[in-house]
Amino acid sequence: MKKKQTIIFVEQYVAKAIKAVRQSLEEVEVVLIRDIKQKTRDKDRAFSLADAVLYVDYTKEWKIAEALLPYQETAVAITARGENGVNRFTKVIPHVPYVRTPTTESLLWATDKYEMRRRLRVFDPKSTPKFTKIKENTKKERQRVIEKVGFPLVIKPANLQESMLVTICYHEEEFEKALGNIFRKLRSEYSKHNRAQLPTIMAEEYMDGDMYSIDSYVDSRGTVYHCPLVRVKTGRDIGHDDFFNYQQITPSALKEATVKKAQTAAEAAVHALGLRSTTAHIELMKIDDEWRVIELGARIGGFRDLLYGLSCDINHSLNDVLIRFPRKPTIPKKCKGYAAAIKWFSKVEGEIVEMKGIKKLEQLESFHSIAQNKKLGDRAIFARNGGRSIFNVFFYNKDRSKLLADIRRLEQLVDIKVKTKKIVRKTKG
Repeated sequence: MKKKQTIIFVEQYVAKAIKAVRQSLEEVEVVLIRDIKQKTRDKDRAFSLADAVLYVDYTKEWKIAEALLPYQETAVAITARGENGVNRFTKVIPHVPYVRTPTTESLLWATDKYEMRRRLRVFDPKSTPKFTKIKENTKKERQRVIEKVGFPLVIKPANLQESMLVTICYHEEEFEKALGNIFRKLRSEYSKHNRAQLPTIMAEEYMDGDMYSIDSYVDSRGTVYHCPLVRVKTGRDIGHDDFFNYQQITPSALKEATVKKAQTAAEAAVHALGLRSTTAHIELMKIDDEWRVIELGARIGGFRDLLYGLSCDINHSLNDVLIRFPRKPTIPKKCKGYAAAIKWFSKVEGEIVEMKGIKKLEQLESFHSIAQNKKLGDRAIFARNGGRSIFNVFFYNKDRSKLLADIRRLEQLVDIKVKTKKIVRKTKG
C-alpha cells in the first residue's frame, strides 16, 4: 500500500491547487489550518475539498502543536497563500519539524517591508532605495524623513498588500496630508485584513522606471527556478492619482539578455532573505539598464495561477506544492501565447451610479473571464484609501498585437459614472 501523504495549507487554499495535487499524487490527504477567529465567519463557508479543517489560536503554541500532532508522520509539504497566510505560517513552522519549510526569520523578513529593506541593503545597497520607518505625523518627524529619503517619496504600510494605502508624495504639504490619511486608516485596515503584525508605516525613495514582477520557485538548497517576467503598468502610468497594478501582461517583450539580468536581481533578493522551500513573488523596477528590487514575498503573486496557466501552461499551484517536497517544477521552455490581467479603478471616488460596456467585454476575441467586485450603489474608493477595484478582467491571445488591441478596446468601451458629493463626473478610467 502507498503511504498516505498529508499536504497542509495555512489559512486558505485554492481549489485548483488541491485538484492538481490530487491528480498528481496518490493517497493525498489535504488539511487546512485556520485562525480560530475566522470560525464564526466560516460557518456558512464550504471547505469541501479539504479532508480536515483545523481552527487554532495562533497565540497559543500548544494549541497549534495539539492540532498538528496527528499529522506528524504523514505531513510531506505545507504551503501558505497571501500575506496573511504567510504570517500565520511562521507560527506553524516550529510544529512541523520534519517537513521542509522556509525559516521563520526569512518569512518575517518577507512579510515586513521595512525589515525586508534592511536585509536587502546589507547584501546589496545599490539594489534598494533609501528608506526609513515613520513613527508619527509631526513636523519634526516629517522633516527627518524628508532629509533622509527626499522627494518624491512613497509612504506605505509595512504589512499590507495590493497597494493598500500606498501613496506617492512630491512635496511637504502633500506628505503631511497623505500621512494623516494613512494614520487614520491604518489600524482599521490591519484589523479588517486580520493582520497579526503591529501597524507600521515606512517611507522610501520613489523609483521612476518600468515595473516588472516575477514568480520563482526556491527549493530546499536555494536553487531558484524562474517563471516568465510580467510587465506591470500602474495606475499612475495611465493618469490616475493612485498607485495600483492596473495592467499585468506575460510574457514580456524583453530580449533574453535583459530577462537574464532581471532573473539575476530576483535571485539575489531571494538569497538575501534566505528563502527556501517556497514560491517567491519579486517586484522589480527597470531603470535604464539596471534592475532594482521593489519588494518580494514568500508567496504566489496575484493572478499568477491564471496568467501563467493561460500563457505558458504552467501549473503554478502544483509547482508551489511540489517545490516543497522538493521536486523540480515543470516550466515549459516556450509560451504558447500572451495573458493579461486588468484591475479597473475609477479616477474619482464616490457612489457608482452607472456602469456601461462591461458586458461587451465578453465579445472581445481575447476575453477569458471577469470578476466584478462592485455594483451600482457601491462606493468607488482609491487603492491608496484602502479600496478594491471595480472589476478585474483577464485576457488571452496567441497574438500579442491582438491582445493589446483588445485592451485598447476595453479602455474605449467601459464607461463608469461616479457621483461625488457635488457633481456627477464621467470617467473613462
